[in-house]
Amino acid sequence: MDPFEVRMQFLGLLKRLDASQQSIKKIVGYALKYFSTCGEDLWDCIMEECQKGTLNHRINLLYLLDSLCETCLLAKPPTGATGRDKAPGSSSYVDYVSRDLNKLVEYVVPPGQQGMPNFMSTLQVLESWRTKRVIEAQKLDDVISHLQSRRATASLPSPSSSAPSAPHAPQANFDPQEIKRRMEEDRERHKRLRERRWVQPISHNLPTAVPPLASFLPLTDDGDGVGELTLDIEFENDWEATSDWNEDDEEAVAEENELCFAGSSSGGDEGDDAMDLS
Repeated sequence: MDPFEVRMQFLGLLKRLDASQQSIKKIVGYALKYFSTCGEDLWDCIMEECQKGTLNHRINLLYLLDSLCETCLLAKPPTGATGRDKAPGSSSYVDYVSRDLNKLVEYVVPPGQQGMPNFMSTLQVLESWRTKRVIEAQKLDDVISHLQSRRATASLPSPSSSAPSAPHAPQANFDPQEIKRRMEEDRERHKRLRERRWVQPISHNLPTAVPPLASFLPLTDDGDGVGELTLDIEFENDWEATSDWNEDDEEAVAEENELCFAGSSSGGDEGDDAMDLS
């Protein structure tokens, strides 16, 4: 199949994209299949559709990119594949997303009130990418901060509000049928996002002879990217989400100590010593 035909078929798939997983998986498989020969062209197709589509279509494209990035990072490259030959296992689509992230968010959440329907869903996807380290955390933090600052000023009247909208700006008014469709697709997208929120990146580069004990696993750091172990990512996420030790924790430990060694305070056996809290 020549590149022009690949591009036209891909555009046809993008125009029929909806929030269903069947539609998303079909496009992800097509994008990976033809990445080695037409990867840059396919990415241009995604950006063009994201620039001129409706608000609902744009957020569908963002969720498509979420699945595409996850598939790229989890796919195992063929043995001995190098450069452009390692299409299914390459993370180049992730590189494209990282490169054009600012422009992508600008398309999905246009300035002003017209982009607010996509704000929360976009923020959830970006937070998910940061948690699973799909893209560099600092770059995501900058984009999220800029997005939140735009939301704070979205309610302010703009001097150019009476001017004609830009060619790529979507219409702010929805008909009842479009609103109903948006509600149904939002439920589908949010359900999928909740399911994937607990999934951590899987590393495929561990030696098969290593015993499955944490003490035997190699040490990694934040710079290892995809090679970072799932165990380390889970530990750091829990570490950041856990509060500091406080009086409530001491009371909880004291209660557990009382339940465990209830006989020690009423003349029980000598071996039933109280738990040391120091």
